[in-house]
Amino acid sequence: MCRNKVKNTSIKMTYIVKDECIKCKLTDCVEVCPVDCFYEGENMLVINPDECIDCGVCEPECPIDAIKADTDESVHDKEKWLLLNKKFSAIWPNISKKKEPMKEHEKFREIKNKFKSHFSEKPGK
Repeated sequence: MCRNKVKNTSIKMTYIVKDECIKCKLTDCVEVCPVDCFYEGENMLVINPDECIDCGVCEPECPIDAIKADTDESVHDKEKWLLLNKKFSAIWPNISKKKEPMKEHEKFREIKNKFKSHFSEKPGK
């Protein structure tokens, strides 16, 4: 008797932080994360994809819609954002408590495509 073996095809999913977070850095998402997988840059947060448990509680907490599932087909440049989150979560400090947003966050809230002109590789403080 021949049995077909089913391979374990579980795929690790994660959430990513994208362009909208730059120069805003609202931290409502950090407060609800059960595994503390957020990391802080000078003007943006990122999620460590290896630590994210794909629970999704952070996404609705973001008031500027900067967090999306890595499976969301509506995300423009999804691979870029996934790589950016992975890279900088390895070098920026972990953040586990809510902080005040950036001083001019309201001014930058509606600005699109902030990455080229406003992204900073520097770690948060």
